[in-house]
Amino acid sequence: MTYAEFFSEIKGKFMGADVSDIQEHLAYQFNIIGEAQGIFYIEVKDGVLSVEPYVYQERDAMFTCTAETLKAIESGKMDPEEAVKQELLKVEGNIDKAVRLKELIDSHR
Repeated sequence: MTYAEFFSEIKGKFMGADVSDIQEHLAYQFNIIGEAQGIFYIEVKDGVLSVEPYVYQERDAMFTCTAETLKAIESGKMDPEEAVKQELLKVEGNIDKAVRLKELIDSHR
């Protein structure tokens, strides 16, 4: 799978998220390693969700993982906290905001 294919798939899934209850600003950068290597960000600002293939300098948290790991987390097959424990997901930045990723993921299933 190429980065473009992976990004298109993951963007389509995240864009279905209901962010209407998220009042604070959230900005996450994802560094995908291995197959489909690349960078993208997810931002919630003023109740609007954006998913773009760029570096986000003012991010709250940064996640590093493989495309396979992110797809497993996004689909609910893997818990993000378990992925961290298994060292499949690396998290840097504001941990309080980082744990809200699960809320964002749950809102589109």
